Amino acid sequence: MLLSLIGPLVGLVGKFIDKAVPDKDLAERLKAEFSTQAHELARDELQGAIKIILAEASGSWIQRNWRPILMLVIVCIVANNYLLAPYIQLAFGPQAALTLDLPGDLWTLMTIGVGGYIAGRTGEKMVDKWKGD
Repeated sequence: MLLSLIGPLVGLVGKFIDKAVPDKDLAERLKAEFSTQAHELARDELQGAIKIILAEASGSWIQRNWRPILMLVIVCIVANNYLLAPYIQLAFGPQAALTLDLPGDLWTLMTIGVGGYIAGRTGEKMVDKWKGD
């Protein structure tokens, strides 16, 4: 999340520094220092996420796979409710198909899960690149 905010944040702070600091050399040094610090913070956050992913990947089968299992269960509920059940109801009547309620929190969890998967895959690829594989 922090990675997506760095560019806009550095730009916003840079504009503020340009307006607040009359000395152009000092302003450039402050902007460079802020940019460096922001990128180091983002790198530290990414390295922390990579460590978590690697720790989970080296654990037991259930520790490595609980997130994908949970995502598959949620996807099955969504597929049932919005793909399968409407056709069953259309063919056999409204009482024929069972639909399961999917609370808003599970939608949020699915969104976070997909985002985490994308970030995790990105982290894995970056680790492979850093290792030189």
